[in-house]
Amino acid sequence: MSTPTSSRASQIGITPEPGERPGPTGTDAEPWWRSAVVYQIYPRSFFDADGDGTGDLRGITSHLDHVVSLGADAIWISPWYPSPMVDGGYDVADYCDIHPDFGTLDDADTLISTAHAKGLRVLIDLVPNHCSSQHPWFREAVSGGPGHPMRDRFVFRDGTGAHGELPPNNWPSVFGGAAWQRVVEPDGRPGQWYLHFFDPGQPDWNWDNEEVRAEFDRILRFWFDRGVDGFRVDVADALVKDMSLPDVPIDPRTGRGTLDKSIDNPMWDQPGLAEVQRRWRAIAREYADTPGGERVFVAEAYLPHDRLVQFLAPDRFQMSFDFEFLQSAWDADSLRWVIDGCLAAHARTGSSNDEQAAGLGSMDDVARPRGGDHVDASTATWVIGNHDVIRPATRYGKPVTGIDFRHPEDFDDIATKAMPSDVDLGRRRARAALLLEMALPGGAYVYQGEELGLDEVQVPTDRIEDPTWQRSGHVDRGRDGCRVPIPWGDRQAPYGWSTTSGTWLPMPDHWAELTVAAQDQDANSTLSLYRAVLAERRENPALGAGRMVWEDETSWPALAGVAGHVIAFRREPTLPEPASGSQRGADSRGGAGLRCVVNFGTAPVPLDTDTIIISSIPLTDGLLPRDAAAWVRL
Repeated sequence: MSTPTSSRASQIGITPEPGERPGPTGTDAEPWWRSAVVYQIYPRSFFDADGDGTGDLRGITSHLDHVVSLGADAIWISPWYPSPMVDGGYDVADYCDIHPDFGTLDDADTLISTAHAKGLRVLIDLVPNHCSSQHPWFREAVSGGPGHPMRDRFVFRDGTGAHGELPPNNWPSVFGGAAWQRVVEPDGRPGQWYLHFFDPGQPDWNWDNEEVRAEFDRILRFWFDRGVDGFRVDVADALVKDMSLPDVPIDPRTGRGTLDKSIDNPMWDQPGLAEVQRRWRAIAREYADTPGGERVFVAEAYLPHDRLVQFLAPDRFQMSFDFEFLQSAWDADSLRWVIDGCLAAHARTGSSNDEQAAGLGSMDDVARPRGGDHVDASTATWVIGNHDVIRPATRYGKPVTGIDFRHPEDFDDIATKAMPSDVDLGRRRARAALLLEMALPGGAYVYQGEELGLDEVQVPTDRIEDPTWQRSGHVDRGRDGCRVPIPWGDRQAPYGWSTTSGTWLPMPDHWAELTVAAQDQDANSTLSLYRAVLAERRENPALGAGRMVWEDETSWPALAGVAGHVIAFRREPTLPEPASGSQRGADSRGGAGLRCVVNFGTAPVPLDTDTIIISSIPLTDGLLPRDAAAWVRL
């Protein structure tokens, strides 16, 4: 027999009236962000309302019902600031305005208020490591010449070599080449060098400079005062550097300085970060008694768990992405290693509970409930995609799907990007990964288009905009392939995204079956699966403040002989059972709890068909095949 993907797939596309939508609102015991699902919007590619070939804020506002119907609790909007767009808006020329291609501050205010009326929180990007070379402060620093006070707001240094013709040290740029660019001084001669971790059009701020710190205090308050609920902090581990600027070790693969984030690398994760984060958290707390409450921060930092969670002390940030989950190979052992390490690290940080602070060994202990005595403990934030990585539907279909975290030294990122992909297989695995991600304790982020199963687009080389392409010597195609505009309807490009055919990145011919309109009424589509999973996550108390416990052959006999190729765990609600005679909602799961099962092996896993809540694909006779996942009632 065939098991439907969800019994409620047809019920969850209804948009509630403002104020009626259930979900995380934030309480003393459970702040809203601890279990929130946040939907990432890349504004240039979400929807083009004015027909100029570029997405805009009015396009986002007009399509917020899509996010609501999906079941998300908040949106995160990638940079919307004025920018030369050298790096997709992460080169900011003005932190307190809107890029004219996207709209105006009035459009931003309308978007924020409309989102709030629909029950959505609003996070925006903060880019504090660097700005644009067109930022007024940087232009003044260059024109002022050596010794000008404005140069101390950035990292200017004299060069090395006989005539200063060599960079100050061997630090590499993330985008390729050296992390230093020489300027032409006002007298026309080559002069000092400035630091840029990314593109030369993105000079790094000097966070030892109090004027820089004060300016970002002002920027935070500017947006918090407009109703923004928080910030995603770009490259949060890079703001503070070792300003003695020592050389880094040589990477034997490139013969250049390494970007490795070892504990002693002077480029990353320096002690001064804590002071900056505490300063920002104090500003966020100024808003505790305003509508929306205390503002929040989520850090982008590719760091090992034990260092990452230090960002999440009670007086620092609330959230930080777990990128090891995103980077992991599609492999049961690797993913379990990542989940174990992440939850154990979180259980040891920010806690008022002595046992937690001392460190705990078993998953039965470390994956403890949020709320109650453990409200101060940090929470995990899971993600499988974003605007910087190959889309899951493509990545999971490659011969090498990611890092095996038991042997991470064997992974070659560039070689993996060039591999062919079985997108059908990748999409199947991405659907299973959704059930795994959304069953884990903590918050989760969804990047636009994941809910449609979009694959990575091979953008023609003459249309590539990502600076990585040029700076890598045409080795790394960059990130444009995951930033292609979203298909909303119609049978051919631009698929209802715009009234013009001239989209800023080309859309592929094979997306007609992946549009929102094509998937909306298909109960087995990826869109319907996302809606069903997020609805269950919102309603099921085991997926809210519940515990997580790994299953083994003893606790669940169905794993006999296959346990090594299956991820299985229980989520158990911590809410009290209803009093005798009381009524739960008709669709409530009560205190029964939930089991998440993901099969990575060739042998199917037998499930009781009467207990299946949701499966990533339709099942036959309750058998969960390879590269599939299910949630079942206990």
